[in-house]
Amino acid sequence: MKRSKSRLDAFRKMLIARPAAACLVMAAVLLMQAPNSADGSMSSSAGTKAVAAWTAGAESSLSHPDSSSKKRKQRRATVSWAALSSRYPGAFATRGPASPKRAALTFDDVPDNYYTPRVLDILAREHVRATFFLVGQRAAAHPDMVQRIRMEGHAVGSHSYNHTSNARLSLEEFISQIRRTDKILLPQLGFTPRFMRPPYGEIKPEQLGWAQGHGYFVVNWNVDTEDWKGLGAEAIIRNVKRTLVPGSIILQHAGGGTGEDLSGTLDALPRIIAMLRQKGYELVTVPELLGESEAVEEFKLYD
Repeated sequence: MKRSKSRLDAFRKMLIARPAAACLVMAAVLLMQAPNSADGSMSSSAGTKAVAAWTAGAESSLSHPDSSSKKRKQRRATVSWAALSSRYPGAFATRGPASPKRAALTFDDVPDNYYTPRVLDILAREHVRATFFLVGQRAAAHPDMVQRIRMEGHAVGSHSYNHTSNARLSLEEFISQIRRTDKILLPQLGFTPRFMRPPYGEIKPEQLGWAQGHGYFVVNWNVDTEDWKGLGAEAIIRNVKRTLVPGSIILQHAGGGTGEDLSGTLDALPRIIAMLRQKGYELVTVPELLGESEAVEEFKLYD
């Protein structure tokens, strides 16, 4: 019994240190244990299948422990933002010009009735105008917040209808997201927002090509506060400092999902504004930063 245990321990150590060798050892064992054929000879087919099954499992768990997550990432992979900026000038941006020294505060996933009004209170107190990217479903549920955003002088953009990743959508589904959101925002705003921010920053070239052809401008960011993770104010401010440059577009959130804690955003925002001003930045909206119209020209909207 002790000898069997020691052999098992030795095999386990080999499995960790030399998985390929362990596979060969187990292969030999499985071949010896494979069922015999009717005439008493070893069934090579049964043994081979057993070896193949065990080896495949070993390779999956040892050599590629995160293969499933990698495949998920590969399925969602999109063209790099740098490539999109080069391929679609005037329709895709992650930052503005470096001169003059300006930056734009932007807020996603709005509106809601808790975080959005608190962010607006801070901006009003600090005399700062920002850009809010509206989710269609939320705008329909909270039209009063949409009106407040506009009345207080902030710029607006579209953030899809229900926050679905564009990487998973066909061109037709992507267009539907835009159209549904436009139908909600047009009567609320009196115009169709030109700027849009795709959920998670994901967009396919064919989707961006369609957006450009219909007068839209896709705006991502170069400074990610990562506030959606529930970070505290100190971590959020560090994230701003890490990639801040003149012309920066700074991503924050002013609408919370289920169980999402954006209290760090509320704590950090006044300090971010003070820091930017101390560094000599002028705080502007995205249309001002990029020098582009906020509304789509109506004749470009439809085929």
